[in-house]
This record gives sequence, C-alpha cells and structure tokens, in this order.
Amino acid sequence: MTTWLTVSHQANLPNLRRLFVEARTEAEENEHSRTAFYNLVLFISSVAVFSLVAQRMGGTKSGK
Repeated sequence: MTTWLTVSHQANLPNLRRLFVEARTEAEENEHSRTAFYNLVLFISSVAVFSLVAQRMGGTKSGK
C-alpha cells in the first residue's frame, strides 16, 4: 500500500511542475530563474564570508 502511494505521488509531480512552467511567460520564467540564481550566489557568498570571519575570530586554536 505504501509503495503504491509513493509511486502515485511521484507520477503526479512532473505534471504539476509542467503546469507551473506553462503558466508563466518566457520573460517571467527568465526573471524567476535569474532571481533564484542571484539568491543562490548571495547565500553562498554569505556562507563564505561568515566562514572566513569565524576562522579569523577563532584564531589558531588547535585544541592542545
């Protein structure tokens, strides 16, 4: 029974995705894609900055 539900839900997801893609114009899709890319770059950059700041603040503590 669980396997049937899993297969059933997986079969419906691509159709749902297609509906969302078809609901947008090409320009809207490009804008959403560009915004998502910029958000990803911003997130990765902020993680890198926080990592560098944490390393600088932590010094060279090796636990010895």
